[in-house]
Amino acid sequence: MRRTRGAAAVLAGLLLALLPAAGPAWAHIGKLKLEVAGDGAIGITVQARHADGHQLETLVRLALTATAADGRAVGPVQLEPTGEGQGFYATGPILSPGKWQVTVRAPAPYTSKVTVEVQARAAQSAPAQVPVVSAAKRGGSPQTTPSSWWVPGAIGVLAVLAIVAVVWPAVRRRKARENTGNP
Repeated sequence: MRRTRGAAAVLAGLLLALLPAAGPAWAHIGKLKLEVAGDGAIGITVQARHADGHQLETLVRLALTATAADGRAVGPVQLEPTGEGQGFYATGPILSPGKWQVTVRAPAPYTSKVTVEVQARAAQSAPAQVPVVSAAKRGGSPQTTPSSWWVPGAIGVLAVLAIVAVVWPAVRRRKARENTGNP
């Protein structure tokens, strides 16, 4: 009788421990929330989440198609996840400049579909790099920034604290011996 109760208690405990973990997985079957946007140039980015706002735990193979105003078409293209975060996808440069109707679909069991208009623009070039001129070449004194002086300052403070921590107890012991008359 005791074994039966013990086994039932263990089984009930396991069920109570596993059901909350399995609950969110059951809730995530259904539509995805897909946020589709241009990347500022001629690519597309997609942020995919569960409809309840939770992040994706598994890889979802999203497919993208795009149609330009003049009839040009791209896709279907399978989107690959990027290192930007969970559920973040990017195409890289696949469009040409102009207005595009972009559709992103998620496969079963999610069956989500989103269509947005994206304005693709030619990629801009990076600003010209200005060479760094040292203070010695400018004829002035080097500027000290907090990042250039805080490390030596912190090491100095730590060194003083370490010396005080070692010397202070010895001085106290010596004074205590002098006050009690012990040499």
